[in-house]
Amino acid sequence: MLRVDPAGCTAADLQAAVDWLRAGKLVAYPTDTFYGLAADPDSETAIRGLFALKGREASAAIPLVASSVAQVEMWCGLSQRSRRLADEFWPGPLSLICDAPARVVAAVHAGRRTVAIRVPNHPIARALAAAFGAPVTATSANRTGEAAVDCAAELPWVDDDRVLVIDGGGTAGGAPSTIVDARDRAPLLIREGAIAWDRVLHSLQR
Repeated sequence: MLRVDPAGCTAADLQAAVDWLRAGKLVAYPTDTFYGLAADPDSETAIRGLFALKGREASAAIPLVASSVAQVEMWCGLSQRSRRLADEFWPGPLSLICDAPARVVAAVHAGRRTVAIRVPNHPIARALAAAFGAPVTATSANRTGEAAVDCAAELPWVDDDRVLVIDGGGTAGGAPSTIVDARDRAPLLIREGAIAWDRVLHSLQR
C-alpha cells in the first residue's frame, strides 16, 4: 500500500504506482467519486488482468481518466462541442465519448472503437495520469456486482499482490459521472449521472 496525501501529491509520490502500471499491473486509487482501478489501456496483459480481477464481462467497456484537457487532446482529440463541454465541466464528473486511438486494447472499448474519458476532480487521480504520461482506466475498484468502495481499507484487494493500493483517504461517493457523446453531432446522453442533462445542453447553447 502506498499512502499519499491528496493535498500535497507529487509525481515523485506516485513513482511506485507508475512503475507498477508500466509493468502491466493494476493500481487502485481514489477518484472524486469512489476508488478506481488503473491499468495501462495499451497493455494486453494489464487489461486481461483487469477483467479477470473484477470478473467483468467482455462486452463491458472500460472508462478512462486523464490529467488535463491537454492530455485528452493529445491522446485522442476532442470535437468542437466536446471541447466546449470539457472547458465547462472538467475537472468533474462528466465523461465524454471520443474515438479510441488505434493502439488501445480492443477490450477497453469492447469493439466499439470509442472510449468514455474525463478529467476527475481529485488531485491523486489527475497526478497519476500525469505521472504515467497518458490516460489510465477508471473502472470502479470492486468486483462486478458488488458495491463501489470509498476508502482503501474496504478494497477487496488490499492484500493481493496483483494490485498496488494508493491510500489517499476517503472519497466523496455519490452519483457516477454523466456520459455524453458530442462528437460533431447533436449531443446524446449515454448515461445520466452527477451532472444534470439540462446543464449540459444549456452550456452548449450559450
